Amino acid sequence: MVKSSSAIAAWLALATSVLAAQPASNYPERPIRLVIGSAPGSGPDIISRVLSERLYKAWRQRIVVDARPGLAGAVSAEIAARSAPDGYTLLMMTSQLFIATKVYPNLKFDLERDFASVALIGSVPYVLVVNPQVPAKSVADLIQHSKKTSLSHGSAGPGGGEHLCMVYFLHMADTKMLHVPYKGIAQALADVAGQEIHTTFAVVPAALPFIQGKRVRPLGVSSTKPAPLLPDVPPISDTIAGFENFGWYSIIAPKATPVAILDKLSAEIVKAMEEPQFGEQLKTLGIEILGGSRAALDAFRKSESKRMGDIVKQANLEIK
Repeated sequence: MVKSSSAIAAWLALATSVLAAQPASNYPERPIRLVIGSAPGSGPDIISRVLSERLYKAWRQRIVVDARPGLAGAVSAEIAARSAPDGYTLLMMTSQLFIATKVYPNLKFDLERDFASVALIGSVPYVLVVNPQVPAKSVADLIQHSKKTSLSHGSAGPGGGEHLCMVYFLHMADTKMLHVPYKGIAQALADVAGQEIHTTFAVVPAALPFIQGKRVRPLGVSSTKPAPLLPDVPPISDTIAGFENFGWYSIIAPKATPVAILDKLSAEIVKAMEEPQFGEQLKTLGIEILGGSRAALDAFRKSESKRMGDIVKQANLEIK
């Protein structure tokens, strides 16, 4: 008996959907690589390891954190963009990486074209710290001191989140400092503590051990209200009206990754962020949980593209 063309088409559609679902039902079958664009000890590194532990408990597969710093995260994105779209290579997309796409010309990837959203994790303010030997006890003191004395500031590298935050700060404060770039914010913080440079911005989780050890002095946070882990540190906006900036973290994957796998990844990450224990782990790092799905991250990416672009223009940030 000859089957009708419509019946054959229906059978093929069913078979295709079953085959497409199989990779997701068995996923993951081997370790997953999570590429980050920051050095060990940075905010992305700390958060990636917390997330990796949680996903291992769910799937019993290791999540290998692969740190590839350089060009404010652009190096990590180029590596991830070239990876097979099979769900076994993920990328932590941060505000720093977004900035890189605004200031570095001729990058070998495009965030919109080459990557699909997985999940939005959270945001965190930057904190402005100085060496305890610097006489400034407040943001206003530092601004006045910088206009009388030659000061230096560090960053995790040209065009990174800390660099942009400082350039934006200097622009709004109408002052100047010498930029000393490092290969990671941990190195910059260590040199602030060691009196090699005077000051830097850093995300709260990276700076917290240095602050708690009294190796650096916090002067202000980049959010419009005090950070929960630094309740006695005032917002910089108390001194510079309108100043606000923050870092954020999300997970993306190569664009052609099967939707079923993207959905499975997203669902598990969002589920983790809804769990009290996991949420408390992030909160102890100073992270405000956003817990966004793929659709939420899509919308967030659009809004952040405009916000970051506006800040880069206002700060007149150029990478030479």
